[in-house]
Amino acid sequence: MTAPALRTRKPTGRVPWPLILVEGGEKAGKSWMIAELSASPRVGPTYWIDLGEGAGDEYGAIPGARYEIVEHDGTFGDILGQVEAAKAEAARVAAAKLPPVVLGIDSGTLEWDLLKGIADAKARARLAKRGKQIAPDAEPQISMDLWNEINAKHRRLMTHLMTFPGIVVITARGKEVAALDNGGRPVEGSKEYKVEGQKNLAFDATVWVRVSRDHPPMVVGARSVHAGIRPGVDRPRPVPGLTLEKLVFDILKCNPETAHVRDLVPLSTEDDSIGRDVDERPVSGPPANRPVSGPPRQYAVGEFPAPEALSAAGTGILHDLAQAYDETALRRVWKAAGQVASEQRISLAESDYIRDRWAVRKEQLFPSKPAVDAQHKRIHAMCKEAGIEDRDSRLRFLSEVTGREIDTQNRLNVDEASAVIDRLKAVIAQNTPPATDQEGQAAA
Repeated sequence: MTAPALRTRKPTGRVPWPLILVEGGEKAGKSWMIAELSASPRVGPTYWIDLGEGAGDEYGAIPGARYEIVEHDGTFGDILGQVEAAKAEAARVAAAKLPPVVLGIDSGTLEWDLLKGIADAKARARLAKRGKQIAPDAEPQISMDLWNEINAKHRRLMTHLMTFPGIVVITARGKEVAALDNGGRPVEGSKEYKVEGQKNLAFDATVWVRVSRDHPPMVVGARSVHAGIRPGVDRPRPVPGLTLEKLVFDILKCNPETAHVRDLVPLSTEDDSIGRDVDERPVSGPPANRPVSGPPRQYAVGEFPAPEALSAAGTGILHDLAQAYDETALRRVWKAAGQVASEQRISLAESDYIRDRWAVRKEQLFPSKPAVDAQHKRIHAMCKEAGIEDRDSRLRFLSEVTGREIDTQNRLNVDEASAVIDRLKAVIAQNTPPATDQEGQAAA
């Protein structure tokens, strides 16, 4: 098969419109910086989306501030719609060669809290549908499919912000929290600084600013040729007198006349590579092995293939899952898995695999159709008849028949118990000598 033609282009070197993350502790001046930027003569209309911080109205009294508060009904859908409307207005202003639009999101922490609240409500609704109730102050177990759903919602919002034809400022709360190990467990006596929000919030930002009541604003990191911060070389440092106007136009060197939106090509989940590697073998590495035709396979519980390489967090979760032998331990593993999934410390493939293995482990510990008492009694009696009398030998036999480790007979399900009984019948028949007639001949 002919290789596709290589498509390339030269980099432009132009500075894109920035997405600025301003984070810090309480009352450190995060919201103030949005209002202050709106007063700059170098920017155009400023739109402020307040997601629960409540500073928008009062900060309108800051000398020179000239922004408008965007109204919404508190739902994620309406908030997303208002962002889309602001983006369309920013594109119109940019096309007219006017000073750029500024969009302030106050705050990204509360945006993520809103999405987590959606997941919480859906988890409670699922429990109620199954006739289970949970106390209002208790936390329901949020399944990984719900985490994936709200992460997808967040990604849709961030894609709009990352491709906004103007200046975006998103605030977030930041503080020191207990450090976690690879399995999602707290490390005693260890602290780390954390931005409160979706895991990738700081990654998505063009520049990351930390504000504090104790020191001047500090540029933590910047994706910039001109900012003068070399990753791994220059430590974050306070910048006395730093304003967002100075940051955008003087430090990042963003020129409204040449600025552009980030060139983000949306990645498609449709696999159009099927069939491209038929009968081909790479120069090195294993032969191509993707399917060439037919619908994707539907995997049953327990059959979902493991990702090629599990992360440290995924490995830790699976280790804890293998050690879980009661309902409390299962809940603990599920919560830890949800935590690392929400922080995107594991891939979607790992998330699906862990969810599948968790369902398998739960079914093993608490079968949906457990073996009935009559089956247990029959197995016990037949084991004695077959000469499998001590507990360890009996459990080894059950494990061999079921294809999984059995540590108590009561964990068998109906089908497994039936299979064990059938195997015991064969063992007993094999061990029983044939009946003979009075002359010692084998009976016909």
